[in-house]
Amino acid sequence: MSVPSPGPRPRPPGGGGVLPHPRPAGDDVVQPADASRRVARVYADGSALSRYLVGAPCREQWLAWTAEHESQLVTTPLGLTELRRVAQPRGVDASGVAHEVEERLEVIRFSDQTLRAATKVSGVLPPFVALHIGAALAHPDVSSVATYDVQLAQVSALHGLAVVSPGWPSAWWEREG
Repeated sequence: MSVPSPGPRPRPPGGGGVLPHPRPAGDDVVQPADASRRVARVYADGSALSRYLVGAPCREQWLAWTAEHESQLVTTPLGLTELRRVAQPRGVDASGVAHEVEERLEVIRFSDQTLRAATKVSGVLPPFVALHIGAALAHPDVSSVATYDVQLAQVSALHGLAVVSPGWPSAWWEREG
């Protein structure tokens, strides 16, 4: 015996109720490209961000490069987590530097597009490296990746992204094996 459906629910006055189509999140909305206003961005992973810390290899070269390019940097919560992980055992001063960096940089969230791009490389990369490349590939303005991680550098170059590693030789990731 089947029970008849009561039919559609009446909507409350004032238009409340369930939205017929969910609204997309802010960075899931595709904006029309305005080439005159776009700025080339550089995605920075934790290996690059850790160069802000005292005693880090290539710190002076990184600081000189960021003096001109820091406004172009973007990262993710993962990049900041990696920075804090390196800073924490170095003490309060290093943790303070990590906090200052976090306050200055634009942090992008992991969108559906990020996860889709990461999935495409997850078979050949560790999960966190795949998330970094996914974030770089999904962001429409990212044209470069700042990293000192060989796997991220290699896959970034394969996907047509420039690799920025101040203090290291050009195309260093090609010599790593």
